[in-house]
Amino acid sequence: METLVKNRIKAIKKGDQNAYAEIVEIYKNKVYQLCYRMLGNRHEAEDAAQEAFIRAYINIDTYNPNMKFSSWLYRIATNLSIDRIRKKKPDFYLDAEVSGTDGLTMYSQLASTEASPEDALESLELQETVQKAILKLPEKYRSVIVLKYIEELSLQEISEILDLPVGTVKTRIHRGREALRKQLGHL
Repeated sequence: METLVKNRIKAIKKGDQNAYAEIVEIYKNKVYQLCYRMLGNRHEAEDAAQEAFIRAYINIDTYNPNMKFSSWLYRIATNLSIDRIRKKKPDFYLDAEVSGTDGLTMYSQLASTEASPEDALESLELQETVQKAILKLPEKYRSVIVLKYIEELSLQEISEILDLPVGTVKTRIHRGREALRKQLGHL
């Protein structure tokens, strides 16, 4: 996969814009998921993912071919997400609790394709609870938790993406897990 991506990058540097479309196709879902886990909002995640691909294209000459392209791209997406978190003003989301419904959201009102609606609702509530807990973490812990447990990246990859020593990454993962454990202790 990395060889294919590196060949496409060479083509991009020679002016082939179609080669970049292939790279976007390969990484679009992973970058979107990373942004969504960081931001907790579909629209903001789409915007951040799109901006990450644009920035990567504009700055393709700064990419170091000795580094994994995915790590470089995830670093751009993570930094953009962190910037958005810092600039974020309170707003309203479709997945916010609907008043008078005892904790239900508009998403919980959607029909389920699952075999058991009860199981689907329990799973959705658990996912929402975990996502809310992740969103309450300070950004330095949130980014490592999302990259480690949601994106399933190695400590070395996280270290490269965040430009931190591996020891710092380990510490932040530990502290982030402890903070989540405190928040989710009732589960």
